Amino acid sequence: MLNKLNPVLYKTLTTLTSIPFLSKRLVFFADLLIAAIAFFISYRLCFELISAKIVINIFLIKLLIYLVVTGVFFLTFKTQTGILRYSTFLDALRIFSAVFFANLTMVVINKLLSIFYEHSILSWQGFFINFVLTFSAIFFFRMAIRLIFDYARISGVKKHKSRPLLIYGTGSTSIGLAKLITASENLSYHVTGFISSAYDRSNKKISNHPVYYRNDVFKDFSLLKNTRAILIYPKEIDSSEKQFIADKCLEYKIDLLSAPAITNWKESIRELKKVNIEDLLGRLPNQIDIQSIGKNLKGKTVLVTGAAGSIGGEIVRQISRFDLQLLLICDVAESPLHGLTLELQDNFPETRFVPVIGNVRDYAQMKLIFEKYKPDYVYHAAAYKHVPLMEMHPCEAILTNVLGSRNIADLSVLYQAEAFVMISTDKAVNPTNVMGASKRIAEMYIQSLSKKIKKQSPDSPHTRIITTRFGNVLGSNGSVIPRFEEQIKHGGPVTVTHPDVIRYFMTIPEACRLVLEAGNLGEGGEVFIFDMGESIKIKDVAEKMIRLSGLEPYRDIKIEYTGLRPGEKLHEELLYDKETVKPTHNPKIMIGAVREYDYESLAAHLKLLIETARTFDSIEVVGLMKKTVPEFISQNSPYEKLDRK
Repeated sequence: MLNKLNPVLYKTLTTLTSIPFLSKRLVFFADLLIAAIAFFISYRLCFELISAKIVINIFLIKLLIYLVVTGVFFLTFKTQTGILRYSTFLDALRIFSAVFFANLTMVVINKLLSIFYEHSILSWQGFFINFVLTFSAIFFFRMAIRLIFDYARISGVKKHKSRPLLIYGTGSTSIGLAKLITASENLSYHVTGFISSAYDRSNKKISNHPVYYRNDVFKDFSLLKNTRAILIYPKEIDSSEKQFIADKCLEYKIDLLSAPAITNWKESIRELKKVNIEDLLGRLPNQIDIQSIGKNLKGKTVLVTGAAGSIGGEIVRQISRFDLQLLLICDVAESPLHGLTLELQDNFPETRFVPVIGNVRDYAQMKLIFEKYKPDYVYHAAAYKHVPLMEMHPCEAILTNVLGSRNIADLSVLYQAEAFVMISTDKAVNPTNVMGASKRIAEMYIQSLSKKIKKQSPDSPHTRIITTRFGNVLGSNGSVIPRFEEQIKHGGPVTVTHPDVIRYFMTIPEACRLVLEAGNLGEGGEVFIFDMGESIKIKDVAEKMIRLSGLEPYRDIKIEYTGLRPGEKLHEELLYDKETVKPTHNPKIMIGAVREYDYESLAAHLKLLIETARTFDSIEVVGLMKKTVPEFISQNSPYEKLDRK
């Protein structure tokens, strides 16, 4: 460490960084002093060239005139307002302008004196020399001060107190991050180099920091020994590259840090955080037509059901940025809805919204809401989604997921909403549990309703009824991630149902952006299926989360396999075997060519199913569900006996 190698130098540098800023008055007089010295040099140089003698009294009068003029322009351009140790290009521009106009004014004064009094202060060549000397001297004075303090703060004191950091990437974003980290006095890291994914042996440097080839970094033991962290900007790294860096950091016990979004750099660059599992499992941000979505929602009344849930809440946050006429946030859960209300008041004070406590199962209550506010867009996120609980309470699944969806869809059509968008799940495909089957039945009804209204009024405007289908979302109320975090926090064990369980994952913001885009794209009747990327083993997620916590799986934290839960299957699907997809202009969104059903016969069957659900006869209800969805084959469930029948 620096203080061990040279304690005197360390103490000197520490003292230097603690020197208070110079006052504006002192900076002003320092600049005038430099200008006076530069003027004297210019004056003497010009007189030596013509072998003339300098008369001190006359020189002092000329110097006084020059300093008064220069002082006026220093004050005009506020050259004294910049802090010397943080001088910037803007400060240099102010100095240049002040010195230029001061000398230009002196040239004019000089010309007038020569005309009326046949006397001059300096030749125009002398003023040019004076301009160059004065600007250069003041500019280099500031740069010298900045370099001295930068060296003291960065090369000395900061390096002693902070940890060495490598930045992944060599683009403008990475260079910008390096500059901000270097300028930040309180950040506990200092930059020692950049990592490039492109092979190059030319020993390049950026901002005087070496550039290392990615593969070489993890072969250089001395470099790894002196590296405490690697900083990435997740939005500019693809998932495979991110996984490679993460695995290597975990292997060599190096912290992997995530930079905040560019828009937040000024506020949050001091808060570099360790990469979390969402950063590693998330993908590059999808591109959606925000302007078109905002244009469609402008001046509209929007209803979000299940608004206090993870998906519904994120939809609310994303559409709150648009110029809505009114936002209705509906949920049956009082406390989460109150929390969302406070969040909207704090973060979106200009958004006009109304919190509504209501249950989508209650048709009369929902009808009053539609009749009073007449929403133009409806995003239906209200649902029961926990697989084991719905396996225990199939009647509740029908009454919320099927009846609730039917109520909101029917009312959207009745009150002529422009669009109704339902959030479905990949568990609706070849369902092995009650929850997935209930969502599949809701999908079937939604599609048949859309087909019916299109057939009844093919040429007149009608409600666009749209279904979106995607897999697990990271960090949602039903996600394994919060569960694993809690288990790791308490020392384990981390429980995984089966070593071969595989799931698709998507971040909540990404899923909701795609929901909004699908609602914008849909013409009615489509089932939009989102590209979920590569499937991931839940066991691998658990291992990575343990390593990200600085621990070793199976040694520090055990992973235990508890067996598949009721209704759980090893692999989720987004399509039935016979279903195909059609592309849209957004590569992350596809249209599923799903089977269609007759509205009348399906509606009659649903009526019987809902009436049976109200009797709370679980066996009878699940039996009817299996008749409605023949591909519903229970797994690890007491309802398997119904399949044998």
